[in-house]
Amino acid sequence: MAMKLPETGLSHDAIISHLTDLKKDDISWEEGRTPMFIFKAEPELSKVTQEAFNLYFNENALAAHRAYKSIRKMEDDVIAIGLDLFHGTGAGRGFFTTGGTESIMCAVKAAKTWAREERGDPKFHGNVIAAETAHPAFRKSCDLMDIEIRKFPVGEDYRADPAALEAAIDEDTFMIIGSAPCFPYGVVDPIEELSDIAVRHGLWLHVDACVGGYMLPFAEELGQKIPAWDFRVPGVTSISADVHKFGYAPKPASTVFFRSQEFAKHLVFHYNEWPNGLYATATIVGTRPGGGVAGAWATLHSLGHDGYLRVTRRLLALIDRYKKGIEAIPGLRVIADPQLAIIAFTSDEVDLLQAGNRMAQRGWLPSFLQKPRGMHLMLSLIHEKACDQWLADLRWAVDEQRAAEPGTESKVDVVY
Repeated sequence: MAMKLPETGLSHDAIISHLTDLKKDDISWEEGRTPMFIFKAEPELSKVTQEAFNLYFNENALAAHRAYKSIRKMEDDVIAIGLDLFHGTGAGRGFFTTGGTESIMCAVKAAKTWAREERGDPKFHGNVIAAETAHPAFRKSCDLMDIEIRKFPVGEDYRADPAALEAAIDEDTFMIIGSAPCFPYGVVDPIEELSDIAVRHGLWLHVDACVGGYMLPFAEELGQKIPAWDFRVPGVTSISADVHKFGYAPKPASTVFFRSQEFAKHLVFHYNEWPNGLYATATIVGTRPGGGVAGAWATLHSLGHDGYLRVTRRLLALIDRYKKGIEAIPGLRVIADPQLAIIAFTSDEVDLLQAGNRMAQRGWLPSFLQKPRGMHLMLSLIHEKACDQWLADLRWAVDEQRAAEPGTESKVDVVY
């Protein structure tokens, strides 16, 4: 295909044929061959959510307040559902965003603006304290906003170490971070202990539940031992949660919530100095796809409470199958005690980065950890039919690597 704009437009059939051909080398996510990136519940759900997305294919959610009142209504509904799930009803406030990174950026921006107002210093930048497991979106946010971020090793249980975080607090600290769960190891940080620290020092506590937010309430209801993490914990100021992960909505769809309007007001961008007049948004981006909002609304209402329980029950059983299968392979061990859909595992006997490369030879996309050297999975129901074959190929890859001659290894880049 030409590497410049064609002189004349291509036909429908030519476009679709070319795009279909381009996809041939992509990973086959439908077969559960990618360890992350795709989150699916039930096939019937995909049909209705894609139809809902396409119904709002052309609408711009930036104009929800003025031109598309239906999008505004759907956003309000999604936020109300999230607040109910996370025990933030009443004074709580939330906003619909395009993804976890934007939700995190919104929380950091709001916290910084709050800190400036609290201190009476419009030029204050300060610092943020987090465990090393906090998502890179926090560092990205701090880089963009000229904030220092201080990260510290996790404890022996792979969770944030409250004592280490508290010891790092100084007069310029305004925010601390907890994860529910953290992405590397799939464990929920001790949010209640972090809350005590936040209250004691007058700090903003953000809980990053981008991965777990829309799974945690249902896992807890099904009997999973989930430590308190949401607005039930008094020091939690804000929460980020992706609807397009374990809410199973089409991308892009995320949410960010605040304990009260007093905290939420610090997020809003409000400008009135240009010729067109007032420009105000509560998100980082301006234009947002209306389809993302419609798809999220359709997903939540299609599954409902019973549907989320049904899907979560199946997923928890699947996670247990993978964990037991991994631990049945000699030399492998699951890291910590993951409570949700992320499984990380390592080995003292076999280089799993090299074993992961061998998995790629059989058509799997490996996901790696660099600390400790290991592998990583984030499961959804697309991985049900792949489970037995993945475990068999993992056993093969580990055996092959164990038998490999010393000195035959090549460098492996650990990439998210």
